[in-house]
Amino acid sequence: MGADPERRFEELYESSYRLLLGYALRRCPDPDDAADVVAETFMVAWRRIEAVPQGDEARLWLFGVARKVLANHRRGELRHERRTAALRAQLAASPLVAELPGEEPSQLGQVFRALPEGDRELLALVAWERLSPGEIAKVLGTSANVVRVRLYRARKRFARRLAEAGVHHSRAVAFEGSRL
Repeated sequence: MGADPERRFEELYESSYRLLLGYALRRCPDPDDAADVVAETFMVAWRRIEAVPQGDEARLWLFGVARKVLANHRRGELRHERRTAALRAQLAASPLVAELPGEEPSQLGQVFRALPEGDRELLALVAWERLSPGEIAKVLGTSANVVRVRLYRARKRFARRLAEAGVHHSRAVAFEGSRL
């Protein structure tokens, strides 16, 4: 084997990338998954560059690695699909997310859903998750002062929209009672 593993890897990559990508594309329904399979194959080759055979055997070795990576990828997808199905079944049975058929959200709920996403997230973190501005700052990766200012503005916008919709403060007590 040559003394320069980087050069050896570059040669393997240049001579085999297109072949491996074609192999993966023919076996993966999503091109992004195929790219992941090829990337993982070359990561294995880099980590085990000393074990990669010389000549045409290297190409065959890479196909063998790609085959194993693809099998691992498929097993991972199956595990993910099973966990997702189990979680969906759990959530469907949860009273927290179950909605009565045909029931419209309350006027308060409609106003809340009409708020910008950022406002809804802040208000929900305070009201439903019961997080303090300092805790929200950690979740959002910002400072507590920024959260306080954004929360103040979100509350003002929510209150203004509630008033515009004719929802009075006393009708919003359930929501308000959760530290909004």
